[in-house]
Amino acid sequence: MAVTIQEIAEELESWAPPGTAQSYDNVGLQIGDPDRAVTKGLIALDMTPQVLEEAISISANLIITHHPLLFKPLRALTPSTAVGSLALNTAESGIALYSIHTNLDAAKGGVSHALAEQLGLKEIKFLGGLENSVLKLVVFVPLSHADSVRDAMAEAGAGLIGNYEACSFSMRGTGNFKPSDGADPFIGDPGGGLEAVDEIRIETEVSRWSLPRVLAAMKDSHPYDEVAFDIYPVEQPYKSAGIGAIGVLAEPESLAQFLGRVSRSLANPALRYVGSREQRIEKVAVCGGSGSDFIPLALRAGADVYVTADITYHRYFDVLDNSGAARMALVDPGHYESELVTESILESRLKEAFPESDWQRTTTRTAPVETFVADPPV
Repeated sequence: MAVTIQEIAEELESWAPPGTAQSYDNVGLQIGDPDRAVTKGLIALDMTPQVLEEAISISANLIITHHPLLFKPLRALTPSTAVGSLALNTAESGIALYSIHTNLDAAKGGVSHALAEQLGLKEIKFLGGLENSVLKLVVFVPLSHADSVRDAMAEAGAGLIGNYEACSFSMRGTGNFKPSDGADPFIGDPGGGLEAVDEIRIETEVSRWSLPRVLAAMKDSHPYDEVAFDIYPVEQPYKSAGIGAIGVLAEPESLAQFLGRVSRSLANPALRYVGSREQRIEKVAVCGGSGSDFIPLALRAGADVYVTADITYHRYFDVLDNSGAARMALVDPGHYESELVTESILESRLKEAFPESDWQRTTTRTAPVETFVADPPV
């Protein structure tokens, strides 16, 4: 039986939850019916007219892109604008469009981690965690049901801390309550006296986007008709998703050698950079796409170089010391070049999860920007 778009979305979103996307982003199914079957899918970094033509030519049912076509609300779906025309033509062709953008940037094994691997880094971890994303859920459970409630919450996504799953803390105590006439108590009788019950206090961390699912699982597995629980904000970053990536080279090398590594790995003969070609490079921070806002993170992490795209002129000054020397090198290989690996990781994930469907990467270079490299003087 052919897989549906909804099943594909659930697989991708278990890896890169939409809740980890930036607030300005628009991720998920953009065009199409989630119940439609997919026999062939096309993967591209961007949605372009050429990608649509390619999808039509290979009879694809679904296009999956990194960058959303529908980034801002459309006032009309007409041919009067480039985005409106492409969206209209995609819908009329019967091909669905799904986008997985900054949530894939934030995922473990996502865009920045793949870029770090592409550059040959080892000991890769997130450059920074997601702020304002962690909650502490506390629930009180009778001793007889502590394990089942704890397991249900973990299965729903609670208790993820870095490389650890199902993390929780438990403490035994006494719960007191008096059932009213309209209650349906697990222990005691409606209208009865004060009850004293051996209970377990279970504490676990929950991401904001997982909270509804975890609460539902907790309540479904809990024996009480009225569950006592508390939710608290946690003032530390979420560690199972994050910003950028940082790692080390197997052997230190000069910035000149590292620039050659980046150029070869990302197939870009022209790089913009700041730094001395002789400086030593070992600890490397990266962020696929536009990551200049995270220059301070890379500096605090002690990176020797930070590789990201769309660095504006004045941001290069941010890494210079009082003498004008670079405290940390900056390398801009281009937005498209730093994220092209996204097509490969999506293809691998989808082929493994849904081998019954045919998955292909686009043969189109979707970037509108080209690089001119002058011939060396004779």
